[in-house]
Amino acid sequence: MLIIGIAGGTGSGKTTVARSVIDRLGSDKVTFISQDNYYKDHSHLGMEERAAINYDHPLAFDTELLIEHLTCLQQGQAAYAPVYDFTVHARSTEHTVELKPNNIVILEGLHVLSDEKLREQLNIKVFVDTDPDVRILRRVLRDIEERGRTIRSIHLQYLTTVKPMHEAFIEPSKKYADLIIPEGGENQVGIELLSVLTAKYLSGDQQWTRA
Repeated sequence: MLIIGIAGGTGSGKTTVARSVIDRLGSDKVTFISQDNYYKDHSHLGMEERAAINYDHPLAFDTELLIEHLTCLQQGQAAYAPVYDFTVHARSTEHTVELKPNNIVILEGLHVLSDEKLREQLNIKVFVDTDPDVRILRRVLRDIEERGRTIRSIHLQYLTTVKPMHEAFIEPSKKYADLIIPEGGENQVGIELLSVLTAKYLSGDQQWTRA
């Protein structure tokens, strides 16, 4: 099993890169995991308390559960990822996402490269590097259209948690990347390179992978 980790700041195009690689390889050959599903559950807190949590800090994620699920996949066992509802800051009590063992696993998220134990699970580490102005504009559109946020709340969150956490944790994690893809989904050369490397693994050419 080859596990590819794709990290980068908010709105950098991580998901677009991951989906583009999956489209090239075939969805039947790849298991996709979003780190967003592994936010810690805060359903025991009131809405005001949930809204005040720093969701951009690495500790906001249940990394232990994520590593446990990656281990299950490596052992040929299915795992069931939680589903996180951003509109209420809590995990769904009714739904999970089945993760099936596969030749290729692609994990994408803000802090995929921030945690040492998580990095140890990865065979290829990728960082999507996109200009801050592009990233914040994408985040504004996403949070309004998909998560029901207001411009004021997005602005406050960006200044108090998003930007500081990016500078403290996400940007420094770039040094661990094997491959840096500038401008995310716009960089077709970078996406093609990652796809070709992954396709070589699928064909049985594993000489370039780590032992």
